[in-house]
This record gives sequence, C-alpha cells and structure tokens, in this order.
Amino acid sequence: MPVTSPAIRAVAALLLLAVIWGYNWVVMKQTLAFIGPFQFGALRTFLAAIFLFALLWLLKKPLRPQQVPRMTLIGVLQTSGFTGLIIWALVEGGAGKVAVLTYTMPFWVMVLAWPMLGEKIRGMQWLAALASVSGLVCILEPWHLHGSLMSNALAVMAGVSWALAVVLAKKLHHLAPEMDLLSFTAWQMLIGSLPLLVAGLLIPAAPIHWTPYLVGALTYNIVACNAVAWLLWLFALRRLPAGVASMISLLAPVIGVLAAWVQLNEVPSRLEMTGMLLIALALMMIAVHSMRKHEEVESAIGQE
Repeated sequence: MPVTSPAIRAVAALLLLAVIWGYNWVVMKQTLAFIGPFQFGALRTFLAAIFLFALLWLLKKPLRPQQVPRMTLIGVLQTSGFTGLIIWALVEGGAGKVAVLTYTMPFWVMVLAWPMLGEKIRGMQWLAALASVSGLVCILEPWHLHGSLMSNALAVMAGVSWALAVVLAKKLHHLAPEMDLLSFTAWQMLIGSLPLLVAGLLIPAAPIHWTPYLVGALTYNIVACNAVAWLLWLFALRRLPAGVASMISLLAPVIGVLAAWVQLNEVPSRLEMTGMLLIALALMMIAVHSMRKHEEVESAIGQE
C-alpha cells in the first residue's frame, strides 16, 4: 500500500475510531452507577437512531426502509442482542474483560460462515480457531465457578450475536448491493432499540440519576460512538484495503483493557492476560488471512 495522504488520513481516522470505541467500555461501565443497564441500552440506541435519521434528512438520503424482514432480524441481533448483552455483562464484569470477550466476534463469524455461507475454515484460520478457543478457556476458567462467570458468558453471547448480524448483513449486501448504508444503520438501530425500550420499561431498576456524567456519557455514545464512528469507518474503508482497516480496528479492545486498567484499576490476572493475548493473536491471524484473500469487511456492521 503506497504511503499517500488519503491513506494517512484513513489510518488516522481508524486510530481515532479505535480510541472512541475502546474508551467507551470504561464510559459504559461507569455510567451504570447512575442508570439501570436496560434503561441505558434503550436510551443510547433509540436516541442514536433518531440522531441518524436527522443526519439522513440533512444529507437528503432516502428514508424509506428496504428489505424490512431481514433488516429487522439484523436489528434484533446487532442492536437488541449485542447492546443489551454487553451492558448486562458490564453490570457484574470488568470493562476490559467484557471488551475482549465481545471482540471474539471475527472468530464467531469465521465459525458461522461455514454452515451459513459455505465458507470453509482453511489454513491459518485453524490456528486462529485454536488460539481463540485457548484464549476463551483461559479467560472463562470453566474449572472455577467464580462470580464473573455470568458476565463472561453474556459477553461471549454478545460476540456471537454481533457475528450472526455480520453474516446476515453479508447476505443482505449481496441481495441489495445498492442499499444506502446510513439508512440501513438508522433503521436497524431503531428497530433493534424497541425491545430494549420495552425491557427498560418492564424490568425494575433504581431511579435514574441525571448527573452531568450521565448526560455526557449518553452524548458520547449517541454522537461519537454512533454517528461520528460510522463516518470514520466508512471514510477509512473507502481509502484502505479492508484487511488493513480490520486490523487497525482491533486496537479497540486493547484500548478498552488499558483504559479499564488505568481508570478502573481492573488488573488482569496472569491467566486472563494470557487469554487476552491468545485472542489478540487469533484476531490478527484472521485479519491477515482476510488481507491475503482480499476479502471484504462488511461495512454495514460496526460496534454500536
């Protein structure tokens, strides 16, 4: 890849994106001191969807939804499932560990793509699978039924839900390649926020404390982690090979772990650190494989 000015700007955009997404694990963890998890999930997704629809209107992009049944399923998996599960996981678990377990998503995409897309696991992918499973075992420690086991399981389920959404989005992209990505993101987020709104209304929680931190955290999630992040991600994908973009975006869980270590005093044990390193190695191998095969990154799906 020649070093050009557009490429440098794209790398800078991805680095900023990794910082935004990575630090948000600490923001979300601290926000739960002021608001119930499902209330927070409902507000951050519903208000973010409204913000994206306002952006659609300003940019004069199409507002009419397409492929509604498939979009609904993706919205339930990507917004309801992924968001609800990670915030639930953060209630009892550490921000850094939840971030790493959630970012096993590329491993689950690789596993699910075999039965769902007919993409067999080959070569380096088998080593990545072995490293991922070994890392998960080190972090989950199934031989110890400690208190964070529920949180760990929820974080892994969030990664699986995210991966299912990615695989379905790949199928949808082939069916409707002309579909506007911003419109797709806004609609799937709105649809996916509705179950969270119902959960937020029905599940008992302490009264919301409208502190400056909570308002700032919601603003950060709605504007930076959704609208700005979406623009940075698309900007980078149009100027960098997909594998390079995917590799740089993997810095997000690393930043999440480091931020939680410094700010929340979440010091990983030796076994947890080994597991995190194994998962990081696996994700790098998956990204390298994608670069060699010139595989596309599904631009319609990102962390929310």
